[in-house]
Amino acid sequence: MKKFLIGLGVVVLVLAGFVVKTLADAGQFKSLSPHFAGRCTPVSGMPGAEDITFHPTLGYAYISSDDRRATMAGHPVQGGIFRYDPASSAPPVLLTGAFSQPFHPHGIGLFVAPDGTQTLYVVNHAAPGDNRIERFEVGADGMLVHRKTVKDPALVSPNDVVPVDAERFYVTNDHHYPPGVMQVVEDYLQLAIGNVLYFDGKGFREVVNGTAYANGINHSADGRTVYLAQVLEKSLTVYTRDVDSGALTQRLKLPLGTGPDNIEVDARGDLWIGCHPKLLDFVAHAKDLSGATRAPAQVLRVKASGDKLEAEEVFLDDGRQISAVATAAVSGKWMLLGPVFDKDMLRCELP
Repeated sequence: MKKFLIGLGVVVLVLAGFVVKTLADAGQFKSLSPHFAGRCTPVSGMPGAEDITFHPTLGYAYISSDDRRATMAGHPVQGGIFRYDPASSAPPVLLTGAFSQPFHPHGIGLFVAPDGTQTLYVVNHAAPGDNRIERFEVGADGMLVHRKTVKDPALVSPNDVVPVDAERFYVTNDHHYPPGVMQVVEDYLQLAIGNVLYFDGKGFREVVNGTAYANGINHSADGRTVYLAQVLEKSLTVYTRDVDSGALTQRLKLPLGTGPDNIEVDARGDLWIGCHPKLLDFVAHAKDLSGATRAPAQVLRVKASGDKLEAEEVFLDDGRQISAVATAAVSGKWMLLGPVFDKDMLRCELP
């Protein structure tokens, strides 16, 4: 009996230690002090504006919108890609009204060719287990024209995509397992078994493995540096890209102390990252169909100077103004904050 009690005590201690570690790793013990030196106003009409990317010179943004609450409730609503100019009073414009296939967009990436031709790649969770990458071109009227669908068994759980030209792109698999019990196990045991894929115009190959919830991905203006956000590792990884082969070689890693989501790069080369400082709050927010359970929202600006990276917290909210920001996209004085689930995104004027 004594040995049994001792063994039971050891098991209890191990489990307690695991719970405390999980809470600490998720950021649940953090004390948050909301702040932002600028001002923000809500913009409606684009629920679940999970990813946003600005045209590099024209001042407007492309926004990936999907009502994930409706899908979770069993009544999926067709998602869309919108164009929005924060400097204008005009409302957002739906660009994918002519796209009739099932469309539930997630991450997006824009390539602008030297002649001005715009190619937009979109992660599309068309149906459970049916993950696709859609390629659109911007027509003369500004609407998106669908050009290609890429499907492959390697797209297990695609999250974000970044093109390097009109034909080639990188895409992150945030999990090794598809949605289900094993994916939950993967998360709570913090298993680093995700990856990054490279599509060379003909097929996929793995270029990074062993990632802990690979999420946002982007690259520098010259295309020679690739940035990767890993949520569970709470880090930003920087890779040197071989322009010819697409191979990625890790150069450095910056601990962020928070769960980074999407990465956007501004005209100066600075990185803007939407983050989830309390990951279990995000999980609770994601599961609540009513949206009443809120999660904090955070934005980091990472200044990159060669191999020197410096992170600064620009925005922090406790979830009252906006919950679970996935993306912070910046152009000039404007910052657009896109939430994973909220009905409204935020249009912010930087100080």
